Amino acid sequence: MIRSKPAAAPDRTPARRRIRGLDADERSAQRRRQLLAAATELFARQSYSGTSIEQICQAAYVGTKGFYDHFESKEACYTALLTQITEQIQQRVASAAAETAGRDWSERMRALVAAFVHAIADDPRLAKVTFGEAGGISPAVEAQRRSNRRWGAAFLNQQWPQGDSLTERQGLALCLATIGGMFELVADWLHHHDDGGDQDSVETLTEDLTRFITVVHTGRTIQSTSTGVETA
Repeated sequence: MIRSKPAAAPDRTPARRRIRGLDADERSAQRRRQLLAAATELFARQSYSGTSIEQICQAAYVGTKGFYDHFESKEACYTALLTQITEQIQQRVASAAAETAGRDWSERMRALVAAFVHAIADDPRLAKVTFGEAGGISPAVEAQRRSNRRWGAAFLNQQWPQGDSLTERQGLALCLATIGGMFELVADWLHHHDDGGDQDSVETLTEDLTRFITVVHTGRTIQSTSTGVETA
């Protein structure tokens, strides 16, 4: 006699409630995006110190409880925003590096500078939040800024033509100084941009950064030539 298998027990797991087509995790992610978008607008328009958590929540249409579900403080919100913008910049310049691999230094350098500038300056709020607001907020934010600069220095050192007389440490130190100079040019560009000066175009910033890196590269080339080492 063949016995039939018992019917499977019904699945009593509660169905995840969906609101406007989104489940709880998706709604949480949406609220986080809304908070970061509101913080971008407010930090850029009225500064970090001039913005309150309540204002961010109002602009994002998210309750205060929703804010603290994602960030323990306004500083944590800013740090998350800085991380998000930094990752976008890094992705843009890394893509430019991959696309120009094998080409001569001048062409690659111009592509990298253009990718960097467009990542922060197509929407000037991003440049302002990243370069105009980060200084002096807290030791934790300053540590993140330093980490970002060191990433930029290591990335630039990888892209730089090989063959000069600098050691690895010396090359990284020079690249770190170069990144610092680039960031200062961005900060100065922001100042002119906010004041409505005549040097506020994205093209001008790109030209200034390209010229600066070209001068640094020329200095490295001259040093290597004087010591009998040729560069690419």
